[in-house]
Amino acid sequence: MGSVTVTSDQRQSGRLTTSVQARTVTEYVALLRRRRRLIVVTGALLLGASAALAFLWPAVYRSTATILIEEQEIPPDLVRSAIATYVDQRIETIKQQVLSRSTLWRMVDQYDLYKSLRRRSSTEEVLERFTKDIQIEVMNVKVIDKRSQNPTQATIAFTLAYDGEAAGIAQKVANELTSLFLSENLKTRERHAQETTSFLKQESENLSRHIKELEEKLAKVKQRAGGALPELVQLNMSLMNQAQRELSDADRDIRSLRERKTYLEGELATLKPHTPIISASGERLLDVDERLKALRAQSASLTAYVKPDHPDLIKMKQELSSLEKETGVSDGRDELSKRLMAERALLDDLRGRMHDAHPDVIRAQEVVASLERELQAATDRAAAPVHIKPENPAYINIESQLASTTASLQSLEAARVELKRRMTEYAKRLETTPTIEPEYLDLIRDRENSVRKHQEITSRMMEAQVSAELEVQRKGERFSLINPPELPEKPSQPNRPAILLLGAMFALFGGVGLGVVADHVDGKIYTRDQLSHAMRNVPIVAVPYLPSDREMAALSRRRVAVSLSALGAMVVVALILHLAWRPLDVVWYTILRKIG
Repeated sequence: MGSVTVTSDQRQSGRLTTSVQARTVTEYVALLRRRRRLIVVTGALLLGASAALAFLWPAVYRSTATILIEEQEIPPDLVRSAIATYVDQRIETIKQQVLSRSTLWRMVDQYDLYKSLRRRSSTEEVLERFTKDIQIEVMNVKVIDKRSQNPTQATIAFTLAYDGEAAGIAQKVANELTSLFLSENLKTRERHAQETTSFLKQESENLSRHIKELEEKLAKVKQRAGGALPELVQLNMSLMNQAQRELSDADRDIRSLRERKTYLEGELATLKPHTPIISASGERLLDVDERLKALRAQSASLTAYVKPDHPDLIKMKQELSSLEKETGVSDGRDELSKRLMAERALLDDLRGRMHDAHPDVIRAQEVVASLERELQAATDRAAAPVHIKPENPAYINIESQLASTTASLQSLEAARVELKRRMTEYAKRLETTPTIEPEYLDLIRDRENSVRKHQEITSRMMEAQVSAELEVQRKGERFSLINPPELPEKPSQPNRPAILLLGAMFALFGGVGLGVVADHVDGKIYTRDQLSHAMRNVPIVAVPYLPSDREMAALSRRRVAVSLSALGAMVVVALILHLAWRPLDVVWYTILRKIG
């Protein structure tokens, strides 16, 4: 590769083209080819170290139990538990009680734990390691506080786990710890609830006897007072003042109604029940009663000088009968009696000439019976009083006002009598109150103090009794084992697939990175850009390297060897994944399901 002398313009343009630039993909590929041995060796060493770490790290098996914190079955608003501490505090308290030195060391001897550690370490170190291997994790959820309606954290469960060197030992130790936690929780709650009852019981009984004596004395005082108690003074005065105001209002209303009644009676006396009729010429026409009276007078005078079959008399009688029916004065009993006598005579004549079964006789009997019923009904109607309804609107209006005023007046007079009686009773109560007040107030104060103290003690005692019963019957808040410790099928630590994957990535990036660093620090020139940068000139032409046939054959053999090595590495990685992580067929079907 030669070089030429360049002008200043060419040198200026060469600075622009030969400045340090980022490597292209082709240059990186060439770099990887040059440093492939270093990259492969470094990657193989790192991959081997990660594989050794993954398979030589001792396995740790974790057995986990899930304990649910169940609320009490009876609502807390009805029955409140005597255990007032938070769940987190109780779990920590039980943890300190269960994980005591004696309990832990008993379990170490029972299950022969930490053999190698016990040979070279003290008891304290062994117990500290045992405590670290016990994991307790609390599960909290966001809830709304029922009292304050604010969001808060509530503990609903916790997990108890143990990390052991063997799967069976880990399950046994976790099971033992779970049993200790459950039993210690029950003992603690029962003991705490039962210790509260005995002290309060005797004091509650003494106060009950004292309150009973005070109640008997108060009952006698109230019976003697009869509504004249001191706390009813304001009420009695208010009721008496109210009755007095109502009595004054009633007297005023009664006077007003009496005056109105007198006025309405006078107005009603000046009116007639019936409205007068005026003709078209302006003359006053007689009403029904007046025409009936006039016709009766005319009939009496006309009968004196004419025969009964005279047409005028017959016409007058017909008009008179019509008016009587209209006014309700006559009910037609005379005509019915005459017809009944005639039909009876006809029936007697027919019976004398014919048999009783003859149709004419039967018809006559039916007619007589019908007339008898009509005559009896007319007689009954005549016995009832006849009320002639008034027609004058003014008369009807005044009459209705008078009736309403009379009824209101009677109601007010009865209310006035009752108000006077109430005023007398309230006044008597107010006079009796000062004689009863001193004794009554002393009894009330003593009873209120005793009742308040008794209520406090009794409430606490009953809550303690109910809480103890809740704990005895297992109705209160309790720990419930929902997932017992199971035999771990695979170790929880270490995560061998993750270590292998991270080791492969570290080997890949470490080998490539080491190759790039080595290529930068060796000082050799491999590309035209490196030569331009070193000479500060731009070469005119670049002649590529022309390998010989021998070199080409060696290059082909190397490519085949690299391909076989890569294939072998892929097979080894696949085998490791198949054995250490999961079967490859499962991985394949999982990938197919993910991509649909």
